[in-house]
Amino acid sequence: MSAAAYATFGLAPAARAGGVLTNGVHRLHRDFMDFVVDGRPLLHQLSDLDAVSPLASDIPPAIFVTHVRRLLLEAAPPLPDNRYVIYGCPECEGLECGAVTAVIEQRGCDILWRDFAWQTTHTLDFARDGYHGVGPFRFDAAQYRAELARLLPPEGAADDSPPLLRRRVLLIGSRVAVLAKLAAALRTINIGAEIAADADRVPPTEIRTYAAVLFGASIAEHEKAAVRAAFGRAGAEPAYLDGLAPLVPVLVAQVEHALDPTPPEQRRLVRLVAADGEAGVEVASTCRVQLYAYRQDRLHRTHGRLVFEGLLEPGGHRIALDERATRGPSYLIARTLGSVLTTPTSP
Repeated sequence: MSAAAYATFGLAPAARAGGVLTNGVHRLHRDFMDFVVDGRPLLHQLSDLDAVSPLASDIPPAIFVTHVRRLLLEAAPPLPDNRYVIYGCPECEGLECGAVTAVIEQRGCDILWRDFAWQTTHTLDFARDGYHGVGPFRFDAAQYRAELARLLPPEGAADDSPPLLRRRVLLIGSRVAVLAKLAAALRTINIGAEIAADADRVPPTEIRTYAAVLFGASIAEHEKAAVRAAFGRAGAEPAYLDGLAPLVPVLVAQVEHALDPTPPEQRRLVRLVAADGEAGVEVASTCRVQLYAYRQDRLHRTHGRLVFEGLLEPGGHRIALDERATRGPSYLIARTLGSVLTTPTSP
């Protein structure tokens, strides 16, 4: 087979965006390594699928290494007929919730991924449940193995060191009640969160574990500068966020966006703006998008509402907004399976 018939194989950081939804449901945040085939995330070819790869950062290190060795064909497949899990449920990873599986095999100097299917039991009806428009993909075995081997501990090291850092956020502010609710919501969706008045007393080893810092509305510019200086002295470069509003779902979405490790060019949700009673949404690939509107009334009660849900094609879209859901100071959250964006409904 000619070289032109080969696909390139890569890995890229990705996240399944968690969140606090209007009905009180919490969706877990999951960081994982996604498979990139010919420069495009494989997950994007499986339209409207809420799933993560087995290479997630929050599973025990030994299990993570086992998943890598399976993909390297150095460990037995977990399913009959030489089938391997490519994507699974982000909440429990149980097969009964459904998983994308594929046959992975070596043919000479090639690695072949073929016969992608949706599977909920150990038996499979491929004619009914197969992804007949996806694959097969033929990879150069040397390039494929070299990419996966980057995830393994150095030779001679134990398989018990975490492959990826846990995602954590430091909340800086004086409105402890709001920050406490925010920290509780973030922990519920699998994001570590701590509250502090400043960063002066945070040890450098701990400072380096934070991927983001969120400033409350009452923090002055000189206080923000002091926090940035403390992180700089520790050699850390987190994302810095100014909280949009004292609305927990909106702040959660801001943190989710800041913690998204997916390279910008591989994100599905590209842009979100709102003005004059409509939202502008741009997506990079076909995906289901949900728009939530949040506002706070004069009694400081939070009101949230789903104002749009639909499958959008690549490109820009204009969506009319319900005036009742966006009257007064209000905020929009756009969600798709791997991305989240926030914006005020007016400047």
